[in-house]
Amino acid sequence: MNRSRVVVVIAALLVVGVGIVVATRPASHPASHPTTKGACGVVASGPTYKHVVVIVEENHSYGSIIGSGSAPYVNSLAASCGLATNYHNVTHFSLPNYLAMTSGMSLSDLAPFYNDCLPAASCVTSASSIFTQTFAKSYQESMPSNCDTSIAGSSYVPKHNPDVYYSDANCATRDVPFSAGSTGLIADFQTQATAPSFAFVTPNLCNDTHDCSVSSGDAWLQANLAALLASPVYLSGDTAVFLVWDEGEPGSAGMDCASNTSDQSCHVALLVIAPSVNPGTQVATLFNHYSLLRTVEQLLGLSYLGQAQSATSMVQAFNL
Repeated sequence: MNRSRVVVVIAALLVVGVGIVVATRPASHPASHPTTKGACGVVASGPTYKHVVVIVEENHSYGSIIGSGSAPYVNSLAASCGLATNYHNVTHFSLPNYLAMTSGMSLSDLAPFYNDCLPAASCVTSASSIFTQTFAKSYQESMPSNCDTSIAGSSYVPKHNPDVYYSDANCATRDVPFSAGSTGLIADFQTQATAPSFAFVTPNLCNDTHDCSVSSGDAWLQANLAALLASPVYLSGDTAVFLVWDEGEPGSAGMDCASNTSDQSCHVALLVIAPSVNPGTQVATLFNHYSLLRTVEQLLGLSYLGQAQSATSMVQAFNL
């Protein structure tokens, strides 16, 4: 039976901290895009997840993506997998959000990075990051060489590559150019041995919707995310994928966005794609980039860094 034609309403009230989570599956939603079928809802409960992939897009608030005719693939995924409807960036501009979601650094600790400085002596951090907690790789589209700290034309900027801002010694081996060919993300997800436990993916300045249109980013995701979801490792059932935007627009540097529900620049889309996610799940709990870090660490059995220690996990809400 075609799952997209089954009319189901599920309302669950779950106490999380002192708040209430409401998770629903809409009574109806658009039919899945052909390349999104089977990505979610293929197992009843969350397995032991061995791999987590985070893909970060740029500079669009929730309402510019969800429901947009320029993003048919993303909206199809939102309908056939999971969507956090009250998800927030931590601040503005790009760099502090990338650092927050990979290290849990507090808003005050992120202050030196508010204006997207290039990595240098005064713009690096000794903070622990998820890149050193497990077998991790960062895939950066259009980056000329491993762990590149320089701007490369109009395609690559270090501020979207958080790994180069951490002062540990292994960036050169784990921070690599993105490739859709015989090397790179999709190649690594052909076998369990080569797939990292944590993969962080940044498209280039056009394909991440920073400099080009929402439709450009959607087309990139349809080609590359769809390829990941068709990979042997994803199909084995132990991989979770999160698609998220770094920040909304407009916004000012240093703004406190983590729990700001009144400013659209603080509200972005986050999609949860995994075999155990019930198709069409929408969760209205307030989550943010610290929640994303906590969720990734929880799925991989890692200790919680920084603000992730007190953040709300998404594991139970999305049946991970």
